[in-house]
Amino acid sequence: KQWYQRRVAITAGIPIPVLYGLFVFLAVTSLGELQIWERFVLIFTEQSLYPPFHYVRKVPQKIIHCFTLLQMLQLTALCMVSFGSSAYLKMLFPFIIVSLIPIREWVLPKIISKRHLVALDGDH
Repeated sequence: KQWYQRRVAITAGIPIPVLYGLFVFLAVTSLGELQIWERFVLIFTEQSLYPPFHYVRKVPQKIIHCFTLLQMLQLTALCMVSFGSSAYLKMLFPFIIVSLIPIREWVLPKIISKRHLVALDGDH
């Protein structure tokens, strides 16, 4: 029990804004490694300045932006549920996570061709 009390005493001395700053720093520094962030930046980048990502060479610009916006909508819905003030709303979080699977498997292939989805899905 003594080691637990020592650990609490150490963390109790760290101001909350310092912890928030640390978490924001970690989040911002990891953005460059996320494909969704790369594609989000492409929305505001002129097409001639696109970096040579594998999916940029295989997928048309319109499809890349459509896929990115659909993923941003899903992320927004997930954040609204998880950061909502209602406890009842937060109970929907697992259902939102599970609903992402049928959206990806059945809804997205009706909007975007399978060939383009394979190129956009991950690192190849």
